[in-house]
Parts: sequence; structure tokens; C-alpha cells
Amino acid sequence: MVEEVRIIKPIRKVAGSVSLPGSKSISNRALLLAALSEGTTNLKNLLVAEDTDMMIGALKKLGVELKQDGDAVTVTGCGGKFPNRRAELFLGNAGTAMRPLASSLAFSGGEYVLDGVQRMRERPMGHLVEALNSIGAHIVCLEEQGYPPLKIYPSTRITNDVVHVKGSVSSQFVSGLLMASPLVAPAQGLSIIIDGELVSSPYVSLTCKLMGQFGVIVKTETEGYLVPNHPYISPGDFLVEADASSASYFLALGALLGPLTVEGIGRDSIQGDAAFVEYLAKMGATVTRGESWIKTAPSCYGPKLQGIDEDFRQIPDAAMTIAAIAPMCEGPTTLRGIGSWRVKETDRITAMAYELRKVGCKVEEGPDRLTIVPPLELKGAVFDTYNDHRMAMCMSLIAAGGVEVGIRNPGCVAKTFPDYFERLAQVIEE
Repeated sequence: MVEEVRIIKPIRKVAGSVSLPGSKSISNRALLLAALSEGTTNLKNLLVAEDTDMMIGALKKLGVELKQDGDAVTVTGCGGKFPNRRAELFLGNAGTAMRPLASSLAFSGGEYVLDGVQRMRERPMGHLVEALNSIGAHIVCLEEQGYPPLKIYPSTRITNDVVHVKGSVSSQFVSGLLMASPLVAPAQGLSIIIDGELVSSPYVSLTCKLMGQFGVIVKTETEGYLVPNHPYISPGDFLVEADASSASYFLALGALLGPLTVEGIGRDSIQGDAAFVEYLAKMGATVTRGESWIKTAPSCYGPKLQGIDEDFRQIPDAAMTIAAIAPMCEGPTTLRGIGSWRVKETDRITAMAYELRKVGCKVEEGPDRLTIVPPLELKGAVFDTYNDHRMAMCMSLIAAGGVEVGIRNPGCVAKTFPDYFERLAQVIEE
């Protein structure tokens, strides 16, 4: 079998504008919240990709009525009472499906098995399983302790009004608990206490904002969150924002070789990764934000962006894009607080370090850190992607350094951005 390699010629200039698919983080949360709601929800601009396919397929197996027409999906909510009380759900490598569904099914009164691809079986679930079991769930790990596949046995109520969960591995554990709690919380509500530091906290803030749009108001407390016992109510129509993580690749290109405008996300975005442009500005890029668009352009003070030393624990996915453009910057770049990269679709710290060395960078990695020193002269390379959609999209940006690059297994972008390379081609000026 011949492995596919996508060749990207040297990029000298980008211009115009690009529209982006809906946010993965919002899409999968909105699908689940719509299913848990009372009433019918019309989701518009939903991401059409592997991760949302996994969530949609799982909800259908659970008996939820969904009708899809492209990026428009109508969900008839079941108020958390899933019609099918037994099901085996295959969730691929979609963490935004696995963690929230495990939480929501834990107290739904049914018997379920949740599984995924091999890499999903290597992504930790132990802290979430422990938290759920501590308040009355009955979940067991069928193979390695702390990892999928999971077996959920029938349970219908939370037996305590306080639950502790570790926040240092994945914010999806907290988001899963938040979304599952309103329908089964005690009358006085459920206090979710975060033990230790919460990584990627903007994603939890996103969850709370979306829950509010479905009628449940989460109260932020000193040590965590208070979730009321309250039904979800469909908002009727729901428009999904463009994906801020996907936007980062084009915003970075605009900062290097633009100007370039990204449509569908603006100054009032509810996504944490929208803060990516603030780091571009620190590197010297020109950033302009409108109500539903963001425009980036190179600095007017020099020919290159400047390397930075910053903590990126709040935007770990978009931080990968900073690492990818570091070879084209002046001076070293250090990314800190990125330990969560190690439990994503691949070990992204090690993978990024290895691939950037191919183009001549000196790279030093730590447990939650990456330091990249750009080369005097950038070299072209063929990059491995580790079946990781973000590695594929990130490494394509190296072509903006004026070299030809190859991307192995480019089809892995289907996880979140199936037509990424086509949209990239549209903004490149010959």
C-alpha cells in the first residue's frame, strides 16, 4: 500500500479571506445538550467531521432522533431519558464524545460499553471514572485500569452533593461532569470541586456558557462549580461559531505573509482559543477584530515575527500553531504549561520536537515545555503526522518559510477539518 503524501509548494504570500467550519468543541457539546434537553433544537453550521460523526452516531444508537442535512442538524431532545437502555458505542478518538457521554450515561439507568480506536484506549479516563463512582455511578474499565473501554452499569441518582475531580489531566473531565449533573443532581445542587490546577479552563468556561444557552445556569465558586438540579430547555435555533482552533492556522499565515481575514469568528467569541491572536500580537503581528471576523497581517516594525516565552496552558490546541511558526520567527520560542499535549491524539510534545528538527531547528523538550530555536536556513521536509489532525495542519505552515514540505497521511485532518488543504490553497497567491 502506497502511503499518501501531500506536497505543499513554498508559500510566498496569502491574501483575501477564508470561512471556516463550525467549532468542534461547541458542536459536540451542543449535540449532547440538545439530546439532554426538552424540545427540538435546530443546530446550524455544525462541524461535519469525524468527531461529530462519532457523537451523532452514538446519540442515534441511544435512540435520540436526529435529522441531518449537511451542517444543519435537528435534534429532538429526550430530556436525558435515552430510549435505548443498552448499547455499545464506538467513539473513535473523539475525546469530546467519550468523556461527556461517559458522564451523561453514568446516571441514565442503562447498561453501556464505550470504546474507541487504540489511541483512545491510551487516553486517560481514571480521574473521571473515580469521580463518577464516588457519587453513585457504577463504571468499570474492561481492560487497563483507568482507560477505555468502559462498562457502565445502571444507576439513576447521585448519592452525594459534592464531587471531587482532578483538573490537571483534561478539562473534559470537568465539562463531562458539568453537562451530566443538572438532570440528576440533588435538590440543593451538586458542588464540583476541582482538586489541583485546572488545565484548559477556557473550555470549561465554554461548557458553562453553552449550558446557560440551554437554560441551566452554573455558579462559579472558589474551588469549583455549583450545578443546580434543573432541566435543559432547547433554545430552538442554535448557530455554531467557526472553530477558533482551526482559525489559528490561517491567522498565523496572515501574520507571516498576509493580510488575511478569517470569517465566522470575532471579538466576542466564546471560545478560549480565540485568544490565540493575543499571542500573535505579542510576537509583533498586526491584529484587527470585528464582530464576526479577525484579520492578521505582518508587523510594520520588522520583517519577522519575534519568538516568545509564554505559558499556554489555557489554549493548548492553538499553542501548537505557535510551535509550528516558531522556525520562521526571530529568536527562540518557549511554550510552557503544555503537559496536556502528551495525552492528546499523540504525544504532541515529542512529535512536534522530532518533526521540527527535520527543518533544522534546535528543540529542547521537557515534561510540559518545548523550546524551539530557529535555524539559520530553513530546510524542506516530509513530515509524519502520527494520525493527528493538528500535526498535519501545523506542519503545513512550514511552507510559509519558503520551502516545499510534504505531509504524510494528510487525510487525518478529516477528524476536525476535512477540506483544510483545499481552503489553504484558496488563500495562497501564486
